Amino acid sequence: MKAKKIVIGAVSATMLSLSVCSLAPVFAAGETVQISVGKAEVKAGETFSVDVSLANVPSSGIQCCDFAIKYDSSLISIDSVKAGDLANTAAVKDDPSASMLSIFDSSIDKDKGTATLVWSTALDDPSYWMNGDGVFCTISGTVSKDAGDGAIPLEIIPAARDTFAGSSVANDVISVGYFDSKNVVRYSVETSNGSVIVGNGGSSSGDSGQTGKAAWGDANESGKVDISDAVLIMQSIANPDEFSISEQGIINADVVDNGGGVTNVDALAIQYVEIKTITPDAFPMTSAELDALAK
Repeated sequence: MKAKKIVIGAVSATMLSLSVCSLAPVFAAGETVQISVGKAEVKAGETFSVDVSLANVPSSGIQCCDFAIKYDSSLISIDSVKAGDLANTAAVKDDPSASMLSIFDSSIDKDKGTATLVWSTALDDPSYWMNGDGVFCTISGTVSKDAGDGAIPLEIIPAARDTFAGSSVANDVISVGYFDSKNVVRYSVETSNGSVIVGNGGSSSGDSGQTGKAAWGDANESGKVDISDAVLIMQSIANPDEFSISEQGIINADVVDNGGGVTNVDALAIQYVEIKTITPDAFPMTSAELDALAK
């Protein structure tokens, strides 16, 4: 099985890497594929599932892609990966090589805390490629019973492999693209990391009477999330003797890297709600997700 994974990774690398192609890769101008991982809210010891999705897929389609999801293996395990509708193209049954090499495959390294995801077809007809937006795969796992409350990041990273078999050069890119018989074409990639949120947190309709259940972003417990919540957070940090946040308000306000305490970074995230870049449903989020909003 291990040899199979290596061969599959080599297929993607062969088609997408400059190191194994005599032609320099062409980057599709203005074509950026969005890879995003969802969020799951569970309690310690429970199972979870999150979708890995692709969006803004160009009309030319995707012939191959590979990347990995990094996670803290001391807090969660990834137990299975199932191909989504986007990955189940006609190539699954019509590509002759599919009998030897799965069109979609995954490799879970529980020691390193990575799940490598690969999709590749040898068919050069774009009608067999991934087209449109949708769920690429669904990752399922289990939270450690000893995990504390907070958000456990699911980070999108380049697949850990050589650029091609035997190169001894580590891959450092998330590869998404196709081969047009003359050029290796790569799309630019933007990522949005996900998380497994452990504890009793979760978005609510503003009912702050339930102590311990977060109405995310509602620092002043007004029943809505707006700029006044961000202002209160900053005031309480700058002048704690005059401005304070209730115990429930602190739970509500800890929206970035939940469990790390309330900071001005939480206030910044709430300001994105005010300008309607996101909604409170995006909370809690990781600092990496917040950074992505600023780009």
